[in-house]
Amino acid sequence: MIITDCTFEELQENPFFSEEKPFRIKQIAQWVYTKSEFDFDNMTNLSKQFREKLKGNVEILSIEKAGANTSKDGTTKYVFKLRDGLFIESVLIPMNEGKVTFCISSQVGCAMGCKFCKTATMGFIRNLTPSEIVSQVLLLKKYANLPEKKKFNIVFMGMGEPLHNTENVFKAIQILTDKNLMDLSPRRITISTSGLIEGIKKLANFPIKVRLAISLNASKEKQREEIMPVTKGNPLSKLIDTLRKFPLSNRDRITFEYVLLKDFNDKKEDALRVYKLLKGIKYKINLIPFNPYPGSKFDKPEEKKVLEFQKILTDRGINAIIRKSKGEDISAACGMLASKTKKD
Repeated sequence: MIITDCTFEELQENPFFSEEKPFRIKQIAQWVYTKSEFDFDNMTNLSKQFREKLKGNVEILSIEKAGANTSKDGTTKYVFKLRDGLFIESVLIPMNEGKVTFCISSQVGCAMGCKFCKTATMGFIRNLTPSEIVSQVLLLKKYANLPEKKKFNIVFMGMGEPLHNTENVFKAIQILTDKNLMDLSPRRITISTSGLIEGIKKLANFPIKVRLAISLNASKEKQREEIMPVTKGNPLSKLIDTLRKFPLSNRDRITFEYVLLKDFNDKKEDALRVYKLLKGIKYKINLIPFNPYPGSKFDKPEEKKVLEFQKILTDRGINAIIRKSKGEDISAACGMLASKTKKD
């Protein structure tokens, strides 16, 4: 049994714990999720006999650190090895005012094929399990040296399309938000999608209300198809209609991400079309200058164009933020995650 693959109810129902006192599970959960302790020998309020029993039957993490690289801005990209010898990447991002964000992967590779994203060059290998997702969060929390009560944000913006792996991503969210386990507020979790309409509908019906981000990147159907093949099966018009129906609380907004590609989608008319396209939706938009990588056919836009694009939107009352990429010098910035996939 892997603890991080189980909800609290599943742990309670597991035959291994049936002979133990109910509070034992809470003790273990506190060590794992609150104290970031993954060695049973160090769980000192458990009897030695029980610790030996745990070591023989129970595991905590399903990934291990294979490497790390820290940027000059403090961002750290971690490479994790999975049990089948494959690799994924996660990013620990320091924010303003001492806040921290964990950028988490949901798949090995990605099937969406976005032309501006390095992960797409890997192709799709497989989905991550709930434990492989939760284990990333636990290890990043440990490496960040956060105090026990210190909160953090999670963004599913690493490798993979989270709504292409809804079953495992949703279960991981259940584990992370469970008051008996990680006890993270759903408002601290953001799922970013390329626009899988059926996945968005599933998220709308998911009882745990996390935040939604949409990778938009174009304002016309054909233009979006050119850089995001997912558009052919998930037309832009239907996507926008689905988002207009997405349930939001009074204070919630959908976040749109718009990667600005030089001479492709960074013109004034593009900005005006974005404004018209998104009318009727409560949203904010992050403008992300493209991060070039070897082999990419796109370039970074001129700063003047980026500022003009932003001004067109802000002049019309839209909250448009230019997102400064972090970790660009270590290939940890938006769209730059791609790991080796073959076994050693």
